[in-house]
Amino acid sequence: MDVISVIRTKRDRGELSDEQIDWVIDAYTHGAVADEQMSALAMAILLNGMNRREIARWTAAMIASGERMDFSSLSRPTADKHSTGGVGDKITLPLAPLVAACGAAVPQLSGRGLGHTGGTLDKLESIPGWRALLSNEEMLDVLNGAGSVICAAGDGLAPADKKLYALRDVTGTVEAIPLIASSIMSKKIAEGTGSLVLDVKVGSGAFMKTLDDARELASTMVGLGTDHGVRTVALLTDMSTPLGLTAGNALEVRESVEVLAGGGPADVVDLTLALAREMLDAAGLSDADPAKALADGSAMDVWRRMISAQGGDPDAALPEARETHTVTVPSSGVLTRLDAYDIGVAAWRLGAGRARKEDPVQAGAGVVLHAKPGDSVVAGRPLLTLHTDTPERFEYALEALTSTYDVSPTGTDFSPRPTILDRIS
Repeated sequence: MDVISVIRTKRDRGELSDEQIDWVIDAYTHGAVADEQMSALAMAILLNGMNRREIARWTAAMIASGERMDFSSLSRPTADKHSTGGVGDKITLPLAPLVAACGAAVPQLSGRGLGHTGGTLDKLESIPGWRALLSNEEMLDVLNGAGSVICAAGDGLAPADKKLYALRDVTGTVEAIPLIASSIMSKKIAEGTGSLVLDVKVGSGAFMKTLDDARELASTMVGLGTDHGVRTVALLTDMSTPLGLTAGNALEVRESVEVLAGGGPADVVDLTLALAREMLDAAGLSDADPAKALADGSAMDVWRRMISAQGGDPDAALPEARETHTVTVPSSGVLTRLDAYDIGVAAWRLGAGRARKEDPVQAGAGVVLHAKPGDSVVAGRPLLTLHTDTPERFEYALEALTSTYDVSPTGTDFSPRPTILDRIS
């Protein structure tokens, strides 16, 4: 078996055999296939796709590249959630402790930012002292003590995906449906959770721009989960506008804490509660009331225990960017569009994301939104505030915002797109 023949097969729109898939994943994991060769194969997969058999085998090979976790010792049922990535998508932060407060164990393995989308681990690392890297024993200890844990996948869990995940981010192959599905599901199946809720984003700020593509991805992942004995359901949710009022690492942590304190933007609260209900139902805890757990402070209690157990200080001040720049409303009226992709690119250019897999991120960088579609706006008032430690980035970020928003005359009949668009099980 040689990698050139595997690349050529997919380049020429052929089907990869089980043997080819098993070999190339194993060889890449162990360094016998170089990054540039896997980059070529990933691009061929993006352009020419994979059928259901190929995706299932690719996923199984990724799982087989490492260990599988076992949570059978826990006294609670396990439930997990995964988002395909968006702008301002901080839902994992309030969701994991909320579901834990309702009686489930939430082993949340999360990732770094990909392209213009934010990464949960990057956000949480803005909390002083917080650690993303835990051993399996530490992860179980946090789960037993707090009920939820948010951490990086260990080196032993689907190591093939860890290498490929970083490569996709810097080679323009993030959007390939077979690679998205296998990446997500190999980690989640190897993780050993009993149930899984998928948040598949749709719109300009998502990797899936259309409902048809999102349904294809969701159906593929639900099928993969079901085939491996994991109860899996997917919600298709809107990502044409950023979630909440912030995009950036520490900015989103601050907003998440507001949600746990009983406040926060309505769209973030509503989606958090909808996903919590799905997770609790999948875990056999449908009688639990997540809205009550937000209101009575029990979800916040779990958050504080979880952050502390991972070395973080839940009372510490979060980093703030040294420089800000305000974008004002051009004319009075109704804000009818605020493009999620443009906001994500601006936040990335301000330092909230990375261009190369080894790049650091700025904890305080990002964008604060002062209005959402449907809101009345007044000329000259703030619309967006840009945050960065390096003010020379402002010009580059502003270039991404030249056609980001539309303001229509007062009285314009406008209804924002609903947050939840569909459900697939």
